[in-house]
Amino acid sequence: MTEDRSPAAAENPEGAAVDEADDKPIKSRKNGLYGEISDELAASMKSDWADTELRGLQPLPQAPYAAARRAALSAAFPGERLVVPAGNLRTRANDTEYSFRAASEYVHLTGDQTEDAVLVLNPVADGHDAVLYRLPRSNRENGEFWLDGQGELWVGRRNSLAEAEALLGLPARDVRKAVEELTADTTVPTRLVRGYDAGLESALGTDEERDDELKVFLSGLRLVKDAWEVEQLRAACAATVNGFTDVVRELSQAQATSERWIEGTFWRRARVEGNDVGYGSICAAGPHATTLHWVRNDGEVRPGELLLLDAGVETHTLYTADVTRTLPINGTFSPLQRKIYDAVYQAQEAGIAAVRPGGRFRDFHDAAQRVLAEHLLSWGLLDASVHDVAKVLELGLQRRWTLHGTGHMLGLDVHDCAHARREQYVDAELVEGMCLTVEPGLYFQQDDLSVPEEYRGIGVRIEDDILVTADGNENLSAGLPRTADAVEAWMAGLAG
Repeated sequence: MTEDRSPAAAENPEGAAVDEADDKPIKSRKNGLYGEISDELAASMKSDWADTELRGLQPLPQAPYAAARRAALSAAFPGERLVVPAGNLRTRANDTEYSFRAASEYVHLTGDQTEDAVLVLNPVADGHDAVLYRLPRSNRENGEFWLDGQGELWVGRRNSLAEAEALLGLPARDVRKAVEELTADTTVPTRLVRGYDAGLESALGTDEERDDELKVFLSGLRLVKDAWEVEQLRAACAATVNGFTDVVRELSQAQATSERWIEGTFWRRARVEGNDVGYGSICAAGPHATTLHWVRNDGEVRPGELLLLDAGVETHTLYTADVTRTLPINGTFSPLQRKIYDAVYQAQEAGIAAVRPGGRFRDFHDAAQRVLAEHLLSWGLLDASVHDVAKVLELGLQRRWTLHGTGHMLGLDVHDCAHARREQYVDAELVEGMCLTVEPGLYFQQDDLSVPEEYRGIGVRIEDDILVTADGNENLSAGLPRTADAVEAWMAGLAG
């Protein structure tokens, strides 16, 4: 990173250029650091720039799918204005920001990923007219392109409004006019997706309960993936397979350093083949594998122990995989490790088999938990007075070691559709096009005195991304081995 982000940041308080959109001077986050801007320099920066407008652009592949989603949204809220913001940059420290990731609702309905943008569906007689508010190209006349910290010379070119219209199949307007236009007629009932743009929330003053209904609907709209989305998830899984392969190839470096090497190795693949990781990678070696969301990733990687790697690549279109493998760091499971691993594998097999159209969402969880309870009983880890699996499950006694649900929906969010209505999701039947994870696990904490000492500190989870098909299911992450024998053979092949 350069020492400072504004070589001329340097706005002249007396003679600063003016933003044509709102008659306010362009502000620099490095105000005055390099002194005043001369009239000659300001004039020079306005002139002699080539025309870089992109013409003849074709719509993005997802544009027709996004249009169909907007049509479904329109049909659900006739006569109402619907406002869906992309979100804003968030400050990380002083004048640096976190990497921007557009709101999933906005991406799903537009295919766009631009910060500060807003999708608006305005009611008309036969439905809605959609318009996209977003920033136009950096203004060269007022100096924004070089004076502002988010100008083109600092963070890169953004599409013009005409380019955005061609790519997204939506009319585009300057977002700096959005609030004025949205508040011009206060008689139109308006709903807003909250949590992404505080300025819009304040300006529009919409009803929170009605806004929540919109968020719930948009979450449910993502439950069934269309053909284009399925291909994005396939791509995410394929890249994730490559990331796991990279990690196994570099386990020797991880042993010489820490879990951070594993995290960095997978992240490199995510950035090369996709946008980023879809969530914080869990690179849990040894007893850290018993912590469900271990993302500190600062521990030692020791031969003889297990590595639980839970990671997923997020595509450039923001769809993510979510895969877990538990690997013997030295390439070979010990007898006890293999026994526990095999139990989890059998539970996952039972869970995957329960994923099919017409089955209920809870079925795969129940099937996996039953298998794990049977193993825990057979190993003598449960109270001797409880001999019946049904009783164990009724009392939930297995949950001391299974801890979590066996899966969740997957898509733009790693825990996708989280705000959908209960009857649409956890209490619903599965239908073709849903994509979910199946991820049973067993976790024996280091300080768990209820199990023999040799169990303590062992954690195993196996997770795959399962698409519901017309006649059953498809494992999108099947490119990674799952049985203990296959895992050992795969690791040996990569090491050799």
